[in-house]
Amino acid sequence: MAEYGVELLWQRDGQDFLDHRYSRRHRLRFDGGAEVVGSSSPHVVPEPLSDASAVDPEEAFVGALASCHMLWFLHLAARAGWRVDRYVDRPRGVMARNAGGKLAMTVVTLHPRVDFSGENRPGREDIDRLHALAHAECFIANSVTSEVRCRPDYGDLAAF
Repeated sequence: MAEYGVELLWQRDGQDFLDHRYSRRHRLRFDGGAEVVGSSSPHVVPEPLSDASAVDPEEAFVGALASCHMLWFLHLAARAGWRVDRYVDRPRGVMARNAGGKLAMTVVTLHPRVDFSGENRPGREDIDRLHALAHAECFIANSVTSEVRCRPDYGDLAAF
């Protein structure tokens, strides 16, 4: 078993607070020392109470799913002997009401594009299989109840 933690810090900084007009901006510090400015989403709490330049929880959620999927994909591609040169994803998450009527991240769709090099390159079926395996192994995807989709961008694979 492994345990993961983040240090989160928010301070009132002289704001009244009880009037509900306080900044949602905060800091997230990760165990390796990286710090990220976080905030509520401007879609949820309007600016200036939200900081649009900061990472909001919904974006972090989508990013965590995409990152976990990519890490598994890279591992599986290397194990299969396919050299990955570049992996780009522009995932999107949708917040909507779930079956219980609560707002939730109901769908996350990954849009990975992977560029390979070398003599041994995978075909479309191989890439689909790698993405399916990566999804099945992704710790984050296995931890959420929302649907997680993967829609690869095949780029120049149309020749296959």
